[in-house]
Amino acid sequence: MAVSTVSTKPYAGQKPGTSGLRVKCKVVEQANYLENFVQACFDALPKEEVKGCTLVVAGDGRYYNNKAVALILRMAYANGVGKILLGVNNLMSTPCVSYIIRSRKAYGGFILTASHNPGGPTEDFGIKYNCENGGPAPEKVTNQIYQNTTKISQYKIAKETPKFDGSKPGSTKFGEMEIEVIDAPTEYATLLKSIFDFNAIKTFLARKDVSMLFDAMHGVAGPFAKMIFAQELGVDAKNLINAVPKEDFGKGHPDPNLTYAHELVEKMGLDPEHKVDACPTFGAAADGDADRNMILGDRFFVTPSDSLAVIAANCQCIPYFAKGLSGVARSMPTSAAVDKVCEKKKLDCYQVPTGWKFFGNLMDAGKIALCGEESFGTGSDHIREKDGLWAVMCWLSILASKNKDASKKLVTIKDIVEEHWKTFGRNYYSRYDYEGVSSESADKVMAGLRKLVATGKKGDKMGPFTLDSADEFEYKDPVDGSVSSQQGIRVHFTDGSRFVVRLSGTGSEGATIRLYLEFYETNPAKLGQETASALKPLIEVALKQTQIQALTGREKPTVIT
Repeated sequence: MAVSTVSTKPYAGQKPGTSGLRVKCKVVEQANYLENFVQACFDALPKEEVKGCTLVVAGDGRYYNNKAVALILRMAYANGVGKILLGVNNLMSTPCVSYIIRSRKAYGGFILTASHNPGGPTEDFGIKYNCENGGPAPEKVTNQIYQNTTKISQYKIAKETPKFDGSKPGSTKFGEMEIEVIDAPTEYATLLKSIFDFNAIKTFLARKDVSMLFDAMHGVAGPFAKMIFAQELGVDAKNLINAVPKEDFGKGHPDPNLTYAHELVEKMGLDPEHKVDACPTFGAAADGDADRNMILGDRFFVTPSDSLAVIAANCQCIPYFAKGLSGVARSMPTSAAVDKVCEKKKLDCYQVPTGWKFFGNLMDAGKIALCGEESFGTGSDHIREKDGLWAVMCWLSILASKNKDASKKLVTIKDIVEEHWKTFGRNYYSRYDYEGVSSESADKVMAGLRKLVATGKKGDKMGPFTLDSADEFEYKDPVDGSVSSQQGIRVHFTDGSRFVVRLSGTGSEGATIRLYLEFYETNPAKLGQETASALKPLIEVALKQTQIQALTGREKPTVIT
């Protein structure tokens, strides 16, 4: 098979963020743009290890996915790869890619996804490299990839495009390289069966007073949901909505939150403008690549922070955790709700920067078994990515465990969460996203907060709050000693309240400012407040201290969760 060496020039800004490189499709379609990045990835890996290795290549089905797969196959051959594993129609959820890398002992993989970002010709495209543990490449690798992109002068590519039937499982030879198409949903279902009691969940879902609604948001979760929820657990297929993957996600925004999962939110009785008489007892959604999740009850929303804490507190309901948890971790902006659980259970609890790769080191070292982020990501050490459908199965397991006696009144999602608050207290929590602001404005916000960090003193009054501390989060990895700086500004108050500001690394254009707000309450009479009301004094102080509105010109956030 003939191979060409093509001359090229660097593109500026090909620096991977917290989950790879994300850009607009018009950017990635430029001549040699994707080729440069892929070659930079290969050049960051030892040549002797790449030669003859197995790689997984798959994506979430967004626009440009198939063209990118074909290009990567040609470049993989040219760089000496021995075998490629693909999903049917080039589709595979990010959690499944992580599992396949681990179960098939692959060297690594390319995941073509921009996760929860919109898709289509004018929208977003993403690519990231995962290592042999199944997790995102660590910073030492992504830094090397970026350095390679700044000085690249040539790339290698096969002159021909591979011809094979990607619509069904099977193997094909492309020169000396084997291309194997696998049934990804079936293999992933095998993984989940080793973690959960499918019979118990199926029995629970068969109750007459139980109904489930799942929204795949026209992402890659659709085929996996059909396999697991419909085929294996008996959920009526009509209750799996938006389950056909589309290149533009049905012109929607595949982010499972109260703003973008509007069809599910309405059907679950949480849209104040659309009243419904009856709601399903359990609702859930996944994002574009199925690594994020949202959990809903009848007219009840479970915050991602509470979701992590409830799973930790009820881990005994999940067979995989029958022997307990080795430890738990959360991203720094995630609420301290899980910390309260760890204190009571005497478990180690770690805070890491945003980005799943930071959890991977802790998992590989055996320090944690469960982890989560407030950005609708939850997972465990069964793989090295967050896992949306796994999180849904965790909640179904908890519900099944608490409803073993079908003759008793149904214990609902709301019942479980409210009982949790009575036991551990409630962390009122919200996130304000200011998307697509100018980088200059975002930098001014952060500069002002760094001044607060430098000059603020314990005891300073900020409205009704008293400053306890202010710092810029820096993380020293307890496993390899690596240091990650400038991971977000934290402002703590003496009553346990706090706000955090950081710039997101998952956008494709401009900057996204995230403002996190948290207030801890233990008074039983105040556990049922509406979140916005409970947080109102803190929101006012945070907006005044950050000057987000004045510096960005935004009166309101793009999204509130």
